[in-house]
Amino acid sequence: MLRNREFRQFAILFSLIAAAAVLLGFAINTAAGILAISSAAAFGAAFFAFTKARYDSISQISNQIDLVLHNADHLYIGESDEGELSILQSEITKMTLRIREQNDALKKEKEHLADSLADIAHQLRTPLTSVNLILSLLKNNPDENDRKALMRETEELFVQMDWLLTSLLKLSRLDAGIVVFQSGQIDVSSLIGAALRPFLISMELHNIDLQIDAPEGLLIQGDSGWLSEAIQNILKNCMESAGENGRIEIVCGDNPLFTEISIHDSGAGFEKEDLPSLFDRFYRGKNSKATGYGIGLALCKMIITRQGGTITAKNHPQGGAIFSIRFPK
Repeated sequence: MLRNREFRQFAILFSLIAAAAVLLGFAINTAAGILAISSAAAFGAAFFAFTKARYDSISQISNQIDLVLHNADHLYIGESDEGELSILQSEITKMTLRIREQNDALKKEKEHLADSLADIAHQLRTPLTSVNLILSLLKNNPDENDRKALMRETEELFVQMDWLLTSLLKLSRLDAGIVVFQSGQIDVSSLIGAALRPFLISMELHNIDLQIDAPEGLLIQGDSGWLSEAIQNILKNCMESAGENGRIEIVCGDNPLFTEISIHDSGAGFEKEDLPSLFDRFYRGKNSKATGYGIGLALCKMIITRQGGTITAKNHPQGGAIFSIRFPK
């Protein structure tokens, strides 16, 4: 205890007062002096005992905190009687538990980041390998038509890589929380039109029948640019699923609870085991022939849920897949 400055100061002050009281007592008479000595000794012993017990408790807390700082698996701080020390113990215990929860969350985030980096490297390696192979074929192929076909294939691979990197950048910005959504009223019909615009030529070339039922006057609240991006990712998925001579149907409606946008394609639908993980990042399905990077739907869900909406996907009773986006009123 003597290493604590406040205890040393009190001990010195108490000794001075006790000495003065004893001297004054003996100055009066011997009995008063003996009484002063006895009182000072009793008070000093009691104070020392109580103070030592308190400092022992504080020392125990300090040792437990030191164990936590050195990654001890368990923390136990004994309970004290009601008072400031008990409150201190309670607050330290809560703080320690909170730190551990955050530490566990950081470990999981670190593991997720490592897995994500490995997935990104794998996703980029595939088209890069194809590009290297095509370049070697271009080098050794004198036929002009073959060279043009290989160049077109190379351009498509670079477009895929550009889309992949752009989507990853958007995901990272959303994860970091640096994206600020501009909330405003959006006409659903105009939103669908903006999302469809980049795909109209491709749909026509692949003879995809497009049917739209989007009544005028349906409004939702959100960021039109980002929501258009989300719907485009769904449309891209539906186009790949529908294939040549397929069909995509977009139906919009509302009720007193929410406004809904449903997108249905005529493809093969989803495997039952894939349904719980469709919106997981980098998930490409159990089918080894699955195309894509497993990023589009994850980005789509993040954009919609960050703006208060929900998105679900399931197999349509008449075949194909159906995506449902809902925005509460």
